[in-house]
Amino acid sequence: MMRIMVIKVIKLIAVTQIFIFTTYFISAGFYANFQVAFLSSFIIMFGSFYAHSKMVNSKIKTQSFENDRDALDIIDDPHELYDETPVNEAEDLDLKQIVKEEKKKIKTFNLKSIKEGGSASFSIFRLGGYLFLVLGFIALKNNEILDISVYLPSLLVGIVIGYLASKEIFKQISLF
Repeated sequence: MMRIMVIKVIKLIAVTQIFIFTTYFISAGFYANFQVAFLSSFIIMFGSFYAHSKMVNSKIKTQSFENDRDALDIIDDPHELYDETPVNEAEDLDLKQIVKEEKKKIKTFNLKSIKEGGSASFSIFRLGGYLFLVLGFIALKNNEILDISVYLPSLLVGIVIGYLASKEIFKQISLF
């Protein structure tokens, strides 16, 4: 199954690269702009999907996700205003206990939460894509072949192909 997905992705990338190579016949500058923009946005998208899938899989393995409420319930009633639990009378409430319980629910910003959230943000694949984007842009600009009217739409092509390839590869996660 995984082999079929990889073959589909390779075919998608090969067809895209053949299309990009045909732009060489327009001009070498057009080809260089298209290729650099496509590769950088493709690497960023693929790296983002990869990092996100690793983060989701690690949270599933450690079971560190909250599964108290249904997603639709969270959207409909984000502050639990229509909760069906009965409200106690004013004299029965222990305000100190309620404050302690609510403080426990607040997520603190600590090193562990930074590590969990930062793993997807600081993925080497994603950062490598951004580095390639910046260095490629600078190289095109320094060689005076940068054409923004080609470069920007080419970024969109890389994003779309990166999304399709990532979606095919990381199908096992039901979020996509």
